[in-house]
Amino acid sequence: MPGSPYTDLDRPPLSAERLARALTAPHGPWRRLDLRVETGSTNADVAAAARAGEPEGLLVVAERQTAGRGRRGRVWQSPARAGIATSVLLRPGEAVAERGWPPAPATGYGWLPLLAGVALVEAVTRVAEVEAGLKWPNDLLIGAAKCGGILAEAVPGAAPAQPPAIVLGIGLNVTLRADELPENPTGLPATSLQLAGAVATDRDPLLRALLRSLAQWYDRWRAAGGDAVHSGLRDAYLACCATLDRPVRALLPDGTELSGRATGVDVDGQLLLDTPAGLRRLSAADVLHLR
Repeated sequence: MPGSPYTDLDRPPLSAERLARALTAPHGPWRRLDLRVETGSTNADVAAAARAGEPEGLLVVAERQTAGRGRRGRVWQSPARAGIATSVLLRPGEAVAERGWPPAPATGYGWLPLLAGVALVEAVTRVAEVEAGLKWPNDLLIGAAKCGGILAEAVPGAAPAQPPAIVLGIGLNVTLRADELPENPTGLPATSLQLAGAVATDRDPLLRALLRSLAQWYDRWRAAGGDAVHSGLRDAYLACCATLDRPVRALLPDGTELSGRATGVDVDGQLLLDTPAGLRRLSAADVLHLR
């Protein structure tokens, strides 16, 4: 049947009804699921909803993105139903009395993409049964290849005193074939779960596991007042970060570069880089692992 989502049997469509049933309380803050056949960017969709006053817990999932957004304005695309493309709306600066969540300080927001990375590693390890790690701050690695990425964006509040909303976008290559893999401008090769030998590539349990893990870590982080140390998030991140204890080159947002050894991640989520000029703390950078 032309145009049917079932024409590629390796890539069945997601079910909004099954996902909605699986993601109801107590599995997290998710309030509304918007499953789209196609969209430009799930992050852009959620950011627009945030500006319109949407409460925390919106979840947008796209079967296909035509203009997915990455770091430094890069565009990411994937064949229909070949991966996971989702964005969630979080409002960590607002208290949630029924969950016992105090407002999280803005100084802790840098941990949110790292939190998403931990959740992604847990989901891939549990469901796909492949060994995965994280390249600080936002790439999922299988071996030396990139299999997924995370993009966090802040959306200013409508009023001057209103804290910003955070949009977390997560992309995962699931069944992409070798000739469908995107090119990475930083030179890191790409892969997919299927190419990496995953035992399961059904996107439904992968997505549910990802969102449940994300909800659990967000709950722990919020309950701890946005403290990555007391919530256990920092230790969990350090345990799966492949960037630590190795030489790296960091491409900074202003276009300059730094080289050194990555020695740790501080309490604010910044990468500690031991350079010839001394210790540097990086809050944002494209990091290249060196041999």
